[in-house]
Parts: sequence; C-alpha cells; structure tokens
Amino acid sequence: MKASYHRYFLNFKRPSGTSRGVMSQKETWFLILKEGNRWGIGECGLFRGLSFDDNDDYEKRLRWVCQNIDLRQEELFKALQNYPSIKFGLEQAFLSLRSTNPFELFASDFVLHESPIVINGLIWMGNKDFMMSQIRQKLEEGFTCIKMKIGAIDFDTELHLLGDIRKEFSKNEIELRVDANGAFSPEDAMDKLERLAEYDLHSIEQPIRQGQWQEIAQLCKNTPLPIALDEELIGITEVTKREQLLQIIEPQYIILKPSLVGGFADSEHWIRLAEKIDIGWWVTSALESNIGLNAILQWTYTLGSKLPQGLGTGGLFTNNFNSPLKVKQGMLSYRKGVSWTNDVIERICT
Repeated sequence: MKASYHRYFLNFKRPSGTSRGVMSQKETWFLILKEGNRWGIGECGLFRGLSFDDNDDYEKRLRWVCQNIDLRQEELFKALQNYPSIKFGLEQAFLSLRSTNPFELFASDFVLHESPIVINGLIWMGNKDFMMSQIRQKLEEGFTCIKMKIGAIDFDTELHLLGDIRKEFSKNEIELRVDANGAFSPEDAMDKLERLAEYDLHSIEQPIRQGQWQEIAQLCKNTPLPIALDEELIGITEVTKREQLLQIIEPQYIILKPSLVGGFADSEHWIRLAEKIDIGWWVTSALESNIGLNAILQWTYTLGSKLPQGLGTGGLFTNNFNSPLKVKQGMLSYRKGVSWTNDVIERICT
C-alpha cells in the first residue's frame, strides 16, 4: 500500500464571521491511499485556532502516517490519539479504499435510495442587514431549523434579529438554535441565557469558553434553555475523562464534530456515554470540503437521529469539489445518478 498527503485551501465566497474572527480561507489536508488499482481518500479537516492538533508538527505527523501506512490500523490510530483530524482522515481513507465506489463509504438508504437528512440552515455573523438577508433566504429555501452564530456583534441587535423571526414564526414553525462559540463570560452568561430564553430557542451551543467545568456545570444546572457542548469535547481523548466531563457538567446536549474529536469511532463513543445518562446529541460539520462532508453525512444517516443535523453541502466555498450532495426544502440528499467530478484526485494532487 502507498500513501500520500496533500494540502488544499478552500476559499470562502464571502469572508465568514464567528466570535473568533473573520475567515477568508480554510486550510485542509487529504490522505490518498493506493493499493493495486484501487484508491481511497480521506480529509483531515484541520481547523486552525480550534483543532486540538493545530501545532507545528502537523505535517510531520502526516508524513509519518504515509511512511508507516503498513502498520496495523490499531497501531496507527493509537499513534494519532493527539491528532484527531488526521485520525479521522485516515479512518475515511481506509473505508474509501475498501469500498467499490471510493465516495460511497456506508451502504445505507441515504446513498442507495436518496433518503434525505434534515439539516439546519446556518446564519453567519455580520451586520444586521446581512444576517437578516441570510435568515430570509433560509426561510425561503424551506428550512424549518435555523442556527444563528451570535457573540460577535451587539447582543441587543442579535436579540432584535431573533425577535423579528419570532414575530413571523412560532417555535412550532421554526426551530431556532444559537451558537455563542464561547463568547459569553461566566459572569454575564446566565443573564444572557435568560434574555435569549424569551425567544423560545431550542438550544445554545457553548455559551462560555471550554475548560471551565464548574462554571458550565452551574449554567447547565440552572439554565432556562438547553445547553449543548461543542468545543468542550475537543482534546478529551481518555475514556475516564470523557465520562467525568459528562457526569460533572451534565449538559442537555453534546455536539459531535468528527474532524475535531477523532472520527467516527470516537464520536460513537461519546454518543454511547451520553445516552447512558440521557444526554441528547447531534452531528455538525467543521467546514470540511465536500469530500469530508460526504463521509460525515453518510455516517450520520446510519445513526438514525431524528434531530436536524448541523450539516450542509460546502456551498460556502468557491473551489469546492462538485458532488452528488443536494439541499432541498431544508433536507440534504445524495443523488445516486450524479457523479463526482472525474478530476477530483488530480485537483487535490496539483
């Protein structure tokens, strides 16, 4: 077996804002496996500034994987415990290599019969007019669940936006989720949660920055609206520490980003631990290209969740890869009759 890696920069159609700043590019890496006349591909969705494995040794570790690709998979994955995005890329690549079609990793109704997945419509941060235009567009496109990034502009303006939505649509018509990306301080978080709760929200993601277990535990215990942990899961690789985190904080939900928590197997471990103590969950992408996103979608469908998932088609980028993924009426499907572009590998390798 031969392995190689390639870096690729995804360019945003429009600079996209979060509470951590504005992004115009998203760096990602691909692992290519070749064995005889078969090949497989996986995306290592590194997220600079957020990924646990964002360090100077990242490319060195990718090179090591390629040089040692003939080791047992268990050994490779163990060596990548502190490199979750590489571990996920390798997991995808092995699944891809073994599949008849390298882009169809799981034989489910999602791939075989175009059964859709319900997803949320994502609203990016910006000024009020920009955010309201996105909201109108998502509603016109048939989304029944909207997720709004908050924490980068004036909080009162964000509340007005939520109020404008609620004037037209009740919680039975539109489910609203907000994502603070850790923008609140522990001191003002409860006050903001109480104000947000007036708008019948489904949940809020990561109201304060990760690592403050006692503070977030108190918020989860007393919150007027459900809290979902997102960044809090990043870098927690030990089984006992995962159990400890969930038992101490007791969030209402956790959110699984396979690129950031170590892939499908690690995500499923989080799910099992959460379900033992009645914690809900859903899956979210982390700005992967359509290659990584496609793998996440196919895996997510096999989990059977009825909640809207935080997934899409990678339409934010100008240089993404054409794919069979299609969004219609707030649902995402895999069109069996539509081929991936034939030059995908060539585009990645050049």
